[in-house]
Amino acid sequence: MREKPKLDLGLTAYDELFKDDKEIKEGRLPKIYDIPIELIDDFPDHPFKVRLDEDMDQLVESIKDRGLITPITLRPKEDGRYEIVSGHRRKKACEIAGLSYVKADVREMSRDEAIILMVESNLQRSTILPSEKAFSYKMRLEAMKRLPGRPEKNYSPVGNNLFGTTSSAAMAENVGESKNTIFRYIRLTELIPELLDLVDEGKIALRPAVELSYLSKDEQKMVYEQAQDCDCTPSHAQTIRMRKFSEEGRLTDAVIESIMEEEKPNQKEKIHIPYVQLRKFIPENVSYDDTRDYILQALEFYQKYRTKVPTQTQNQPRKVR
Repeated sequence: MREKPKLDLGLTAYDELFKDDKEIKEGRLPKIYDIPIELIDDFPDHPFKVRLDEDMDQLVESIKDRGLITPITLRPKEDGRYEIVSGHRRKKACEIAGLSYVKADVREMSRDEAIILMVESNLQRSTILPSEKAFSYKMRLEAMKRLPGRPEKNYSPVGNNLFGTTSSAAMAENVGESKNTIFRYIRLTELIPELLDLVDEGKIALRPAVELSYLSKDEQKMVYEQAQDCDCTPSHAQTIRMRKFSEEGRLTDAVIESIMEEEKPNQKEKIHIPYVQLRKFIPENVSYDDTRDYILQALEFYQKYRTKVPTQTQNQPRKVR
């Protein structure tokens, strides 16, 4: 006979009757341990990149001066080692700073629970590349689908029927993006690395990148090689045509070259600035898709400012107080 699950009636546990308020509160706080760095492994297929940039340098100096303020989150493995759920940058900074131990909150959780927490914690970062969103969204939706109580089928206007409606709707609400946008990012995982790098650098926008993701790997390689040869990237309209030719089995190197050689007004003269360099000047609430409009509005505002300020005043050196 199956034992009935115990109901949580919110009653005080027997051993808590003999503890004061301070002891009870401390007992419910997470336990922080000093874990040897050599026993800590990265999360498998971690989609977020650890960059050795200026922010990392500042974090390293902070750790040298004050130690690690925010503990990393780990889950124990069966072999006695630990796996990072949240804190890959902090762990790397501790390594660079020369620490042998890292303060960590060790939690028992399943693989899927760890994936969801890992993605949620990393989406709080100020700079997130499209490729990082792509793989993290995919990992999280797959994990949410495997959790109990999720429906097996779902409809998506962009052709993705792999994940549960409840999962995608919940995730859309959590990350602040529409379900269609989430599935578009997931399509980026079908791109070859070379094209995905162009997306991260801001040279290919999300919509044309999604169209290219439906091409075969060989066709994508031809597109990339043609982009390198002509120093240009295809527009959304051009990628739609490429996809149609591909579906008809008529997309050849010559066809791609013909499409790519068409002159596009926005590519007569170009300036390429990697997206990761721009991101530090863009507010967190401005999405990747809205970055172009934000930059144009900022330049327009700056131009109005320049026309109001006399040229002589602009060229004068500022007084140092």
